[in-house]
Amino acid sequence: MDIQIKSGRLIDPQNGLDAQRDLYISEGRIVGIGDAPKGFKAEQVIDAQGLVVMPGLVDVAARLREPGYEYKATLESEMAAAVAGGVTSLACPPDTDPPLDEPGLVEMLKHRARNLNQCRVFPIGALTYGLKGAELTEMAELTEAGCKAFSQADAPLTDTRVLLRAMQYAATFGYRVWLRPQDSFLAKNGVAHDGEVATRLGLPPIPVAAETIALSTALQLARETGVTLHICRLSSAAGVDMVRAAKLEGLNVTCDVSMNHVHLTEMDIGFFDANCHLMPPLRSQRDRAALRAGLLDGTIDAICSNHSPVDDDAKLLPFAEAEAGATGLELLLSLVLKWAEQENVPLLHALSRISINPAQLLGQKMGHLSQGAHADICIFDPEARWRVAPAALKSQGKNTPFNGYEMQGRVRYTLLDGQIVFQQ
Repeated sequence: MDIQIKSGRLIDPQNGLDAQRDLYISEGRIVGIGDAPKGFKAEQVIDAQGLVVMPGLVDVAARLREPGYEYKATLESEMAAAVAGGVTSLACPPDTDPPLDEPGLVEMLKHRARNLNQCRVFPIGALTYGLKGAELTEMAELTEAGCKAFSQADAPLTDTRVLLRAMQYAATFGYRVWLRPQDSFLAKNGVAHDGEVATRLGLPPIPVAAETIALSTALQLARETGVTLHICRLSSAAGVDMVRAAKLEGLNVTCDVSMNHVHLTEMDIGFFDANCHLMPPLRSQRDRAALRAGLLDGTIDAICSNHSPVDDDAKLLPFAEAEAGATGLELLLSLVLKWAEQENVPLLHALSRISINPAQLLGQKMGHLSQGAHADICIFDPEARWRVAPAALKSQGKNTPFNGYEMQGRVRYTLLDGQIVFQQ
């Protein structure tokens, strides 16, 4: 279908574009910006007056819970949530049941996602079989099946010799390794940041050292091997300093932060609010300030939703027993806009953290509005205000720390390959 998106404010961080222009789409591709291509006749016109037109959001951490955890969420529900949040591409961690350690599982997931045709799904393959940290998976076969990187998700890999071999192999063939740094012994049974709130509430703590010790190991092995290393869900000021130093050194390392940690701290746990039971845990105000500074100076490359839908029963338990996780796909854009407003960050720079930057982390040529690019587009109203109500969320997981918060910025249209997959 030939579509004209008329009079919108086009924001494209890749090309440094922030201007009111028309956008022209044909056969799933962008064919014109500003002026219509010769002979172009629009079959549909979208009036984007007063709206922002940007590349579809790219989220590097969204658990879809399939296969194995359909009682928490289904592919249908979570992809509907994705497009409602303007997300057109997402990376799925490998901690499904069974884990994504076999090509057949990866192909099945991609096939299911293609049939739904709402959002692009990029599986992250398991680094070790069963995520048990013992035997390396067949990375070549998993890459052929569609995996874009390899990770342990939140499962520990305590044998540094196995991790070294994994990085050596990945470096040899140009594969990406994604790690969430957490020492499993220091973090054992912990549920909250090792600070005054955990002490006052009597919650088992997770010290910052759990992150920095694992991060130090990962960075040292990356130096040894030259692997392309991505650090997932950085949470501490000390961690930000270590990644900043590694980048200045020239190490091939990138990192992301969860939107929850950009806005919340340990104080938001309040009186045992299980919605704030997250992994990594919410840390101190100083840590949050450092994460924001890392976003501003480019140390942190991307903001992700860390979307982890949890069933209601698992959240109704006492804080220490409740399952960690929160829904986030539908909140990502609004929370990035909130951060940009609070820190006085131009939209062009803020939106790069959820478009072109995460696309590059996945090695994908998307997240921009260049002529000839896939017409994956998010159109949103930057002034629209709405209140987070769990019942109104399309995700099957209704638990979020932002329940009742007022948000700014509402998605009006989401297009995937030039087809409208969401409209409000």
